[in-house]
Formats: sequence, structure tokens, C-alpha cells
Amino acid sequence: MAVRLRLRRMGKKKQPFYRIVAIDSRAARDGKYLENLGTYNPRTEPTSIELKAERALYWLGTGAKPTETVRSILSRRGVLLQWHLRKRGFEEAKISEEMKKWEATQVDRLKRQEALREEKRMARKKKKEAEKPAAAA
Repeated sequence: MAVRLRLRRMGKKKQPFYRIVAIDSRAARDGKYLENLGTYNPRTEPTSIELKAERALYWLGTGAKPTETVRSILSRRGVLLQWHLRKRGFEEAKISEEMKKWEATQVDRLKRQEALREEKRMARKKKKEAEKPAAAA
């Protein structure tokens, strides 16, 4: 049985909410799944992700293949980095050290993204203010 890590759609019409599940690759999108690994809600700002990292690592270790979207989610959470380090035979102390470095770089990246968003927001605000007097005249 080929196992996939993929999204299972939940929620109301036009209001999607997803569960991250381990499922037989031949099963339907919303069919019976083997295990629920977490949730993904793309409608919140920023998107909210809850994930059981240890169970995801277990399924990756047993040969489960993630879909592109789930792979992206696992990558954002650092699960793929952990899996890669474990696969290469690193000990737990080295893995935790690498994860701390990774988390520090993620915090820096988020700060830069927020600063860029704020800069764009201020540029749009200045542009609107510049257009108002021109439209009034």
C-alpha cells in the first residue's frame, strides 16, 4: 500500500479548511485516512498550521510521499530538515543544534518580510495621499 501525506478538505462551501492526513494513495481525496497529522487553514492571516511533527517524521520514515502542498507545509515547519538530518545519521544533539540555527534564521526571515510589508503599506498610503489633492483640483 502506497501511503501519501496529503490534504483532506473540510469546512463549508467557499470556506476551505484542511486536515493533513496519511492516506492510501488510491483513496479518494476525502476518503478514509490512516492518521490525522494536523490542520492547515489558508484563510487566516498568516495561515495557521498545526502539525504533529513526530508522527509526520514517522510516516516519512516508513516511506510515505508528501504532495507538493504538504511538502511545502512540512518544509515551513522544519520537519523535512529534521527528517533529512535523521536520514543522514546525525545524533539527536546535533539535530537539535541545527534546528535552533534554522529557527533563528526563520525569525530573521519573518522580521524582514514584515518590514517589507510595512514599507509597501506606507508607499501605498503616500501614493493615495498624493492622488487625493490632484483629484480635488
